[in-house]
Amino acid sequence: MSKKHRGHAKGDPVTYQTPLPAGGVQMETFLPWTLVRRGLKKQVITPLDAPQEFLDEARRERLMKAAAQETPLMRALGLAHHWQRLMDEGRFASITEIAEAEGFDLGRASRIARLAQLAPSIVEACATGAAAGVTLESVSRRAIPQRWDEQRERLRLA
Repeated sequence: MSKKHRGHAKGDPVTYQTPLPAGGVQMETFLPWTLVRRGLKKQVITPLDAPQEFLDEARRERLMKAAAQETPLMRALGLAHHWQRLMDEGRFASITEIAEAEGFDLGRASRIARLAQLAPSIVEACATGAAAGVTLESVSRRAIPQRWDEQRERLRLA
């Protein structure tokens, strides 16, 4: 068997009936599925004759997974909000201290920290994938306006 076939498990649908002590019957059904190895992730592929509701659920899961991909912008947004929380709690007094502790250049750390000032609707659009044209470079390289409506206008996310 070639290497590309490893990791696949296939089987026919089989129903087992097990008698219970009280006189009933317990039924167990083995459904066919294929486990596909894609890098470090595993993905279940439903059979071709699966019921429509399973296919709809799998499609929704696939869309949600594609939208929730970890991008450099999402990592930077998370880091910016984490740093803001550290400063709000009083663990650090400034971005300079955070940059030294995290091993970042001060300029890069300050660009990332400015992302905590983005409007919640912009952050949500980035998280759901609705802001396709917004990248880390397009947001962090320019000055971010304080007003949220100006931010949405500048990023063309009306």
